[in-house]
Amino acid sequence: MNALFERSWQRAWSALVGTGTDAPPGDTLRTRDGQALRDELLARYAEPQRKYHTRQHLEECLALFDEVGGLAAHPAEVEMALWFHDAIYDVKGSGNEERSADWAHEALLAAGVARDIADRVRQLVLVTKHDGVPASVDEQVLVDIDLAILGAERPRFDEYERQIRDEYGYVPGFLFRRKRRQILRTFLDRPVLYSTPALRERLDARARENLRRAIG
Repeated sequence: MNALFERSWQRAWSALVGTGTDAPPGDTLRTRDGQALRDELLARYAEPQRKYHTRQHLEECLALFDEVGGLAAHPAEVEMALWFHDAIYDVKGSGNEERSADWAHEALLAAGVARDIADRVRQLVLVTKHDGVPASVDEQVLVDIDLAILGAERPRFDEYERQIRDEYGYVPGFLFRRKRRQILRTFLDRPVLYSTPALRERLDARARENLRRAIG
């Protein structure tokens, strides 16, 4: 087991399940520290259709959370949302974020987590659709972590672009390039790409350079 995965899961699960009041005594998910759920999530991130949305991406997100998670108002909820944000990933389907969010919500309720906390985790997963401006500080931390790849060093960013292309290998090249430019342009055109000052200072300039180069 990757030490980061083990540490992150134990920290988030303990914090969230420990706040719940609805779990019955002897609940198996509690006594196993949610390990079965953790292992199922890790298995999902290892699915063969994934090339970018893999354990590598999850690990990068959790490693950055280790650095900046203290900025969040509810760090355990943000960390758990990171675990679930790409839990379901069908490259030819839609509604991945909604399905991932629902899974997180149901799993946390089943473990006895208080409903308001499960609701917040669900909402956090949904903001990784990146179709709006993150509002709360927790949303901002989560989105900045998820988008940190845009500000990666050039070799990693180029690898990321190849991985995305491989995930959508069934899409004809001309169509993929057009759609990909449109997506990257929406990020480049944002007046604020990273909401947290610490990550904005660290990543914004390089992200914009990467995006301009990728758009061509």
